[in-house]
Amino acid sequence: MWARITAWAKALRRDALTVWFCARHAGTPIVAKALAVLLAAYAFSPIDLIPDFIPVLGYLDEMILLPAGIWLCLRMVPAPVLAECRDSADRWFAERRAKPRSLAGAAIIGAIWLGALVLCWHVFAGI
Repeated sequence: MWARITAWAKALRRDALTVWFCARHAGTPIVAKALAVLLAAYAFSPIDLIPDFIPVLGYLDEMILLPAGIWLCLRMVPAPVLAECRDSADRWFAERRAKPRSLAGAAIIGAIWLGALVLCWHVFAGI
């Protein structure tokens, strides 16, 4: 069972990078490209939308939301484009052995947290 989980995690890691390449590929449909941009920015952001220290919810995004989004995005990409992007992802890992970092994703997550804090401030300051 542990071997299956490890294989799934490696495939998910490669597919997250595949989504990043799909977001940059000209042959990706516009809806899939928009979803790929959001997923790649979030997947490679050093900041989580839901911090991991929050019980149960902290790992919900990594265990359910992100894999489901990656699966959906990859289903929307044409097969030849997907094959090319998977090859690019495999080459990336072979050469660099690391995932990319997304500063844009970190900025988006930071902006969401800042917006939530401002909203809470306005709601609770008005009481």
